[in-house]
Amino acid sequence: QVQLVESGGGLVQAGGSLRLSCASSGRTFSTYGVGWFRQAPGKEREFVAAITWNGVGTYYADSVKGRFTVSRDNAKSTVYLQMNSLKPEDTAVYYCAAYVGTYLYRVSEKYDYWGQGTQVTVSS
Repeated sequence: QVQLVESGGGLVQAGGSLRLSCASSGRTFSTYGVGWFRQAPGKEREFVAAITWNGVGTYYADSVKGRFTVSRDNAKSTVYLQMNSLKPEDTAVYYCAAYVGTYLYRVSEKYDYWGQGTQVTVSS
């Protein structure tokens, strides 16, 4: 069982930065790939970024490519999402999720464990 807890969300002005963290209490966290998703009010949940278990592979949605960076520190059982040049359209609840496998996935059905989410609000 993998438990995930997101943190780092908040209110920021457009153009600003935030770093989200996804911490796990599971001892096997280093064997899981991790993805970030977001859901804005009235919209479907969408893929943001993913990283393989060893941190070698990363994958981004076109909407965040070049602005967001996903990374991980397996010694701390934590995955990060560095968000720069934030835009009002980035406003959403951000979730991290974990999956078993060596590939990178953008579909939520591939993910086995989910965190509770953290709110990110970008003001214009």
